[in-house]
Amino acid sequence: MISKHEAATVQGFLEDTSNLKHGWTPGVFFPESEEEVAHLLRSAAAEGRRFTVAGNGTGTTGGRIPFGDHVIAMHRLNRIEEVLPVGDGTAVIRAQAGAELQEVQSRAAAAGWFYPPDPTEKSCFIGSTVANNSSGSRSYRYGATRRHIRSIRVALPQGDIVDFARGGHMADAEGRFSLDLPIAGHLSFQRPDYGMPATSKHNAGYFSAPGMDLVDLFIGSEGTLGVILEAELQLRPAPAKVFACLSWFMDEDELFSFIDRARTGGSGVAPRAIELFDRRSLDFLRQSYPAIPQGTAGAVYIEEESTGEAEDDCLEAWMSLMDACGSPSDLSWAAIDAEGMTRLREFRHQLPVLVNEWLSRQAETKVSTDMAVPDAQARELYELYRDACQSEGFTFIIFGHIGNAHLHLNILPRDREEFDRAKKLYRKLVSRVLAMGGTLSAEHGIGKLKSEYLVQMYGERGIGEMVRVKKAIDPYLVLNIGNLIPASFYESET
Repeated sequence: MISKHEAATVQGFLEDTSNLKHGWTPGVFFPESEEEVAHLLRSAAAEGRRFTVAGNGTGTTGGRIPFGDHVIAMHRLNRIEEVLPVGDGTAVIRAQAGAELQEVQSRAAAAGWFYPPDPTEKSCFIGSTVANNSSGSRSYRYGATRRHIRSIRVALPQGDIVDFARGGHMADAEGRFSLDLPIAGHLSFQRPDYGMPATSKHNAGYFSAPGMDLVDLFIGSEGTLGVILEAELQLRPAPAKVFACLSWFMDEDELFSFIDRARTGGSGVAPRAIELFDRRSLDFLRQSYPAIPQGTAGAVYIEEESTGEAEDDCLEAWMSLMDACGSPSDLSWAAIDAEGMTRLREFRHQLPVLVNEWLSRQAETKVSTDMAVPDAQARELYELYRDACQSEGFTFIIFGHIGNAHLHLNILPRDREEFDRAKKLYRKLVSRVLAMGGTLSAEHGIGKLKSEYLVQMYGERGIGEMVRVKKAIDPYLVLNIGNLIPASFYESET
């Protein structure tokens, strides 16, 4: 098995997009087969090793950064199999954990199929998207990764390699799972005993629901219960046409009226994505896009799938809705072909680039949120963020997945004093969002950066439920310690 200990190689595994610092590792293993992963896990307890599983470094929460543990890098397990139609109007494609999402999507598209999950960083690994239940803008229509997984292949912490297919292992009436494994022996445990928030996106803590599938416990568990080796992904027929549009609004009431009517579909529209840019986001974007109309209170980006025959009706329905909600349709930016879609998506992705350029000239990093609330409270979340930041005098932007009541607030401190105040405000915002029935993380997960806040969401009892499940599957605490569950909770039974 390939392993590296040189500082130059190791350094790359002490970074992701979280800006979490001071990680360290004795070395990085690059398994080239599933059996090599299993061998590392089987020998871990006897050799006194713990492991952090590393994807491609696109995460935002420090999940792949080790603090003294060895690293298992999944890069060499990157095989992608052929697309296989399954006879029910769908198809499947199997991909190993180290396969990049963009390559899977390209393979699917070349065969006339479509894999809906669309996290911003297309170079992320498939195993990471499963472990983190990744989503993106299209989750408004299609949901997160969980909805598109037919089966997974997992290396469990004691070294068993197990295939879990949907429907194969369901929680019984008491919420209990039972497994008989060659190495670990008989495992029996109950699902976590807590409820899920009533949000349309949620990615914080172990999934739990009556009668749940064991597959769903591993999806979103952030590598704490096993190493995802391979996944069977469900594909849909590729849409014949996709239409996108960026609409400008001079008034916030009109903007949110448009969003509400687009979400209900009562105006003859059926979006697959609804994204918001607030006024301050547009101010940043004018650096690269001076044609953005002046005086805008915000903008909404939408996508809808259509057919060649229905495309004109689709366009007309959106134009009518814009006019009805006060957005001048003649000023909107629309895309009806691949080139236009690429330009509008580049517009969306330019915002974080410009923010990072601004931050590079400051002394501090941003303070950002990934929270969501029940759909009906989307505007309340927006106003909470806006009013709180204005009262503090911060430079900030609000943008993101308004269709799912999931908005990203980026506070952009100019010095240490502002950074400290922004962190205090973040804690207050967490409390407010949780009181609204929201979730701490809608898509980016918890990792190491947000584990302390997960205690605030679930309480010590809820974290104790996660520890109970973790110890049932990983009794020697081999995998991803510090991710999701604060490490201090492992010190005693709770």
